[in-house]
Amino acid sequence: MDTILTINNLTKKFGYLTAVKDLSFTINKGNVYGILGPNGSGKSTTLGIVLNVVNKTEGNFHWFDGNTTTHDALKKVGAIIERPNFYPYMSAYENLKLVCKIKGIDYSKIDEKLEIVGLEERKNSKFKTYSLGMKQRLAIASALLNDPEILILDEPTNGLDPQGIHQIRSLIKDIAKDGTTILLASHLLDEVEKVCSHVVVLRKGEKLYSGRVDEMISSHGFFELKTDKASELKALIESHASFSKIKEEGELITAFLNEPMNASDFNTLLFNKGIVLSHLVQRKESLEEQFLQLTDNLEQN
Repeated sequence: MDTILTINNLTKKFGYLTAVKDLSFTINKGNVYGILGPNGSGKSTTLGIVLNVVNKTEGNFHWFDGNTTTHDALKKVGAIIERPNFYPYMSAYENLKLVCKIKGIDYSKIDEKLEIVGLEERKNSKFKTYSLGMKQRLAIASALLNDPEILILDEPTNGLDPQGIHQIRSLIKDIAKDGTTILLASHLLDEVEKVCSHVVVLRKGEKLYSGRVDEMISSHGFFELKTDKASELKALIESHASFSKIKEEGELITAFLNEPMNASDFNTLLFNKGIVLSHLVQRKESLEEQFLQLTDNLEQN
């Protein structure tokens, strides 16, 4: 598998504050990666370091095979790490012409990229007439002009309305389908769950997890249960090897699985023991619950 970016033991200190601490992860070609964490977790600092706009304190990183200088490698990278900065009284097309001039890119790319982001019909409209979502899509078109191997986006849906959020997320998925690797920083669990295949979870500059989103925690979900025989049900669950813990809220009993089990098998087992359920729902923990679990585990260690 082709490696796009390798980060080894990266640390960044601003005076007494450690923004990024001993961070290591690898980005491979063809996936959508999310750097997930609350504000102040080191996401933007990490992106700034690999894009050569922030100096690292310790550790190292390299692009592609490691034999390319960062300066040359960044010619194959498209990035938006701040709010788009276009001229308000110029059209979208004219603004992109300026970007092409600066980067030495042929103007023929402009229409192609405007079509990808759905702005072809508004290409002659002044930038100041654009909605926030359209401005963000124009910024993505600008970042795609050099046909980058990786597109880096910092909080791409920040400040957008629900329609704008939906459009940007759909656009990210479409760009990824065409083979472009994407790295996005987000504090939104929902965003990472919907858009990313892989995630690096940061808190206070430290990595809590790195890997596939669907394997973030080996969670097998839980059953929500109600029965007239609550004490018998709890006793059975507590003695059964498939369950890790049990939670009780009023009549509702929640039983957490530590290995796969389907609802019908569990229902049959209980029925054979004389326990009839009036309520049985099987659920999987959301990324949010898993994220909280990861955070709790870190605090306990």
